[in-house]
Amino acid sequence: MAINKNGTGYTFGFAIVMVIVVGAALAVTSMSLKPRQQANAADKKMMDILGAIQVESTRDNAKEMFAQYVTTRIAIDATGGQVSLKQGDVDTKDSTDPFNIDIKKDYRANKPAKGDLAWGNANALTFPVFECDKEGERLYVVPMVGTGLWGPIWGYVAMQGDMKTIYGATFDHKTETPGLGAEIKEGFFTEKFAGKTLEEVGPTYFSVLKGGAITNEHSVDGITGGTITSKGVDEMLNRTMGIYLKYFNNASQRAER
Repeated sequence: MAINKNGTGYTFGFAIVMVIVVGAALAVTSMSLKPRQQANAADKKMMDILGAIQVESTRDNAKEMFAQYVTTRIAIDATGGQVSLKQGDVDTKDSTDPFNIDIKKDYRANKPAKGDLAWGNANALTFPVFECDKEGERLYVVPMVGTGLWGPIWGYVAMQGDMKTIYGATFDHKTETPGLGAEIKEGFFTEKFAGKTLEEVGPTYFSVLKGGAITNEHSVDGITGGTITSKGVDEMLNRTMGIYLKYFNNASQRAER
């Protein structure tokens, strides 16, 4: 029986076959590229952590530099208690490695209520701490995630050995406005954090003020014209530091014994 290539049935059948073939090809391509994508994401993460301690790196040397400067990877809970600890090479397939904690995913699933700097629904989460050694100085890098004007913002803040003074910071975003809120990732903004200190009593430990405001040792000037994004950085930093300062206080008490 001859196939009627001009018929509706042939057209629909051909379309279905093409969808299946193309879909299968895309799935195979996606699966084959996934390891490379995961490796790229890990390299970028290492570069951002190193950037917080003011060490420049590239995708080509990120692993080598990370191993040189990051000595210990620690996971803590919302009370500041240590959950796990890893040293040596990072295994991106090891779910127990603190390096692999997906803070962006956890934040989306446990997003705090507006104004909840205590992050009341974070009890089921774990948070990574990256202990570093730079020229004999011990530093602690902590990641954070929050919300800007148009979407997610995130960053890494490095603390000095006293666990109160900021050594450096890096921030990034997904969809903030170019020339305004998007400038949180630029050096002229991140450089302001170095040498600043956290207030001992929260829930506001640090302030990112409206552009042009007078700052002190516990605050920086925000992005002019990027008020909402600046407030997002402020909220993100204070909410996250509320968790990490519990760990730092516990560490200080252990060191004094």
